[in-house]
Amino acid sequence: MALHAFVAMPFGVKEGIDFNRIYAEYIQPALADFEVFRADQEQRAGEIRTDMFQELLVADLVVADLTLDNPNVWYELGIRHALRARGVVLTYAEGVRQGPAPFDVYTDRRVRYRLKDGAPDPATLKQDREALAAFVKATMASWWGRKHSPVYQLLDLREPDWKSLMLRDDENRARFRDWCNRIETAGRRKRPGDVVVLAGEAPTLLLRAEGRVTAAKALLNLGSYRFALDQIQKALEADPQHLEGRRVQAVLLGRMGKRAEAEQELERLTTENPRDPELRALTGRVRKESWMAEWNDPALSPDQRRARAIASIHLLADCVEPYLAGFRLDPGHYYSGINALTLLYLRKYLDGGEPPELGVLQKAVRWAAESAAARDPDDYWSRASVAELELSVGTEEKIAKTYRDAVRVAQRRNAYFMIDSTLQQVEILEALGFRPPAVAAARAVLDAARQRTEPEALPRAVFLFSGHMVDAPGRPQPRFPPSKVESARNAIAATLDELGAAKGDLALCGGACGGDLLFALECLKRQLRLEVRIPFPEPEFLERSVLFCGEKWRDAYKAVVASPLTSLLVMPDELGEAPPSVDPFVRNNLWQLYSAMSRGPERLRFICLWDGNVGAGPGGTDHMMKEVNAYASTVRRIDPAQLKES
Repeated sequence: MALHAFVAMPFGVKEGIDFNRIYAEYIQPALADFEVFRADQEQRAGEIRTDMFQELLVADLVVADLTLDNPNVWYELGIRHALRARGVVLTYAEGVRQGPAPFDVYTDRRVRYRLKDGAPDPATLKQDREALAAFVKATMASWWGRKHSPVYQLLDLREPDWKSLMLRDDENRARFRDWCNRIETAGRRKRPGDVVVLAGEAPTLLLRAEGRVTAAKALLNLGSYRFALDQIQKALEADPQHLEGRRVQAVLLGRMGKRAEAEQELERLTTENPRDPELRALTGRVRKESWMAEWNDPALSPDQRRARAIASIHLLADCVEPYLAGFRLDPGHYYSGINALTLLYLRKYLDGGEPPELGVLQKAVRWAAESAAARDPDDYWSRASVAELELSVGTEEKIAKTYRDAVRVAQRRNAYFMIDSTLQQVEILEALGFRPPAVAAARAVLDAARQRTEPEALPRAVFLFSGHMVDAPGRPQPRFPPSKVESARNAIAATLDELGAAKGDLALCGGACGGDLLFALECLKRQLRLEVRIPFPEPEFLERSVLFCGEKWRDAYKAVVASPLTSLLVMPDELGEAPPSVDPFVRNNLWQLYSAMSRGPERLRFICLWDGNVGAGPGGTDHMMKEVNAYASTVRRIDPAQLKES
């Protein structure tokens, strides 16, 4: 996805200089990797300032031409310096300005270009373009290493929350709002593969980080930790200081068993953000996972687990400390409070001691959680915290009631993840024999709720296919001629059998004549569930990718999509229209790959029908092969050149 650049410069001819030609011949070509916008490109009367302000806020890069002392350009540069710390490049025409540059930007590096007769000098234009392009590249590469705004260089300021400053009534911002809405919709539909594709299409660098973090959270909830960590790493490439991204990274490291690394990252974050209670709570969580690793072995009896838990009671004390610290920092942060409280009750049960803060903490946590629930009727976690408090002190009747109250809220949202997370906490207490009747009352409510909301089980294996279409009549250089179709189908069938494809597994492919449909037919023959993903509306797709090969392939397509095992997914309907800079075939490849990967990289088996050559256009099998190699360990290639003619 192209980054976004705004150009601040005069329009038309000013003082004998044709700035429209400078824009078209010098600046715009040097920004070939960007989506470029200039305020005069917006033709709606009366709204040009709205567009300008919004661009100066959200653009990844602002290029300002300071050849003349144009008031509008200086005004726009000042706004950018005030709103954003980075992403500014200054340029000017040599020999026009008399005297030095204005004081405020005197020390800033600038890129010059040469003029002849009021337009870019043809003799030096190529060199000047290359110099500007190189300067832009260096500016973006050093994005997080250097502040370009003198305001942020000299004053200890934080950039404003740019999302809160987005102008809500500006129609030109529809693409930003639409992208955010689609990310949110994909998350609600529990389609992390869609989220990952959309994250890569973010219209600005900052939104790119937001999208990747959203994708990582969705994958985290599915238990796809490795793929989630990949998304976080991409988010932190776009914004290395993204606090939520770094939090999620620490959680993922902990879930993957890298608890020492997770705690080190949380220590760094806590040093940088000492008043953030969420970081203290995450530290407590990582330490709790380390403590549980000491005793939570299903092969042990309850008495043995309890004995090991008591032997590692010092680790339990280490868990409580950051939770308590987080709650003291923010008494409204009931998540920290309830975790500290439950662990203190558990410690009392294990060693018989009476923690001195127990009584006061119980009242404080109840107040915080019940207040949060009163403020927001849809806040599941506050109700779950009240229920967990009752689990430590309440009657079985009260415990069942408070858990039912929480479950009713969860069922209006992402119910399974919420209920499963709550049940995991109950299972910790159950494993140690804590208040058995009370735990049984909570478990009965949560078990029933989880069964009602349990998502479709992840498949044992996910088969992803990419391959050549059958050669069109008259193709000058044969690649996959019709005479090899039967051999290709047999080879695909043999590969599926070799990899153990079986009923209940999942298969993903396109729907084009040739490899896609051969693979689809063989998967349906073995009763695999099939997702056929196509890049265009069905009539257009059939015209471009099926019908030119004849009625046989049209009938094969109809048979595939008519199967009750098949789900036909049309990319523009599911993801929205592709941005202009995104090739639909590349997008469809990534959509298939990320949707397969979201079920767990370890489940992925990739089969391709490929001659080994780079295709004539983007988004071919060579592109899919390159992308898959970063993730899949099981790859099978069928070479059409090695197939027999029939």
